[in-house]
Amino acid sequence: MEHLSKRINSLSSSQTIAMNTKSGEMKAQGIDVINLSVGEPDFPTPDHIKEAAKKAIDNNFTFYPPVPGYLDLRQAICRKFKVQNNLEFTPDQVVVSTGAKHCIANVLICIINPGEEVIVPAPYWVSYVEMVKIAEGKNVIITTDVESDFKINAEQLEKAITPKTRALLLCSPNNPTGSVYSAKELEKLAAVLAKYPDIYVISDEIYEFINFTGSYKSIGEFTELAGRVITVNGVSKAYAMTGWRIGYLGAPLWIARAVNKLQGQMTSGTTTIAQRAALEALTGNQECTSSMNEAFRRRRDLMVKQLSDIPGIKYNIPEGAFYVFPDVSSYFGKSYNGKLIANAEDLCLYLLDTAHIATVPGDGFGAPNNVRISYANSDENLLKAMQRLKNALTELK
Repeated sequence: MEHLSKRINSLSSSQTIAMNTKSGEMKAQGIDVINLSVGEPDFPTPDHIKEAAKKAIDNNFTFYPPVPGYLDLRQAICRKFKVQNNLEFTPDQVVVSTGAKHCIANVLICIINPGEEVIVPAPYWVSYVEMVKIAEGKNVIITTDVESDFKINAEQLEKAITPKTRALLLCSPNNPTGSVYSAKELEKLAAVLAKYPDIYVISDEIYEFINFTGSYKSIGEFTELAGRVITVNGVSKAYAMTGWRIGYLGAPLWIARAVNKLQGQMTSGTTTIAQRAALEALTGNQECTSSMNEAFRRRRDLMVKQLSDIPGIKYNIPEGAFYVFPDVSSYFGKSYNGKLIANAEDLCLYLLDTAHIATVPGDGFGAPNNVRISYANSDENLLKAMQRLKNALTELK
């Protein structure tokens, strides 16, 4: 007899993975599907990083690593935090994990007690609310929209805070919206948080290097939040290393020690070869990050131009990451061959089945009127996909 825990039964499946899987199955059948559902760069890992991994194998980095990561990698992460983010961490405040997702889950499990609240601005990355559930916390969602550039303000934050609030989970540049909080916007949020010393900030900065604003501000830089920000980053997006599974965090020492303790019991240290590759990524030639960023900026401009030609769609201009997140609710209630498009999920399935474009409905991101479209694909495929999208939407009556 099956007997699953309430914990696992409370979780939702990832819509991003589901759409990626379905598009993969169609491709395997020989259907020309253009996959715009994936959240990863379409570039290969740069050669100098791959060479470092090969060298690591030859040098027998094949034994258990320290649970929080190799010391030289943690030292390199400290230098990165200091030089690029003006954040001061020592190596014992840094933990390397199996992806930024793992870092966030570790922190939530370590600091959230059952019933404590985590403020999550919506739209949010699909896994945030599910990880809060795993930690037996309560999600408090702050809803935003395209008119506010999908960003919360200080008044919304203050209104959401209660005596049970334990953390704010912030993502900038944001997945799925591409929105980037400015220094001024973060300053106002920090001023609110300064009044509540028991609230911690988990700052997901994994898209830091895919940023079209010309500058970047981390909320951990504000002195009034000293000792209360856990900064999460990794090599997946900046260096096209999603499959290597390396994320890292800088945190107050007591939190880093707790994460180290948890990780020691759950997974131990993350893959040795990937850690040596990550060290090269952080300390080696950085030209790859700027060239990929420029490619994504060009594709962003291409996508925005294409969206501007489609009636009834509302969108913001993303300032980072590699997604557009249009409001498509004007197409709800329309039909194709007698089949009603009632919501974003229906629309995404329609686009996949008839136009052979894979996108992701916004429900899983806390924004049911929207769809996420990734532009981590070639310019040629993006143009082809957007033409298919226009044609398919025109068919809805």
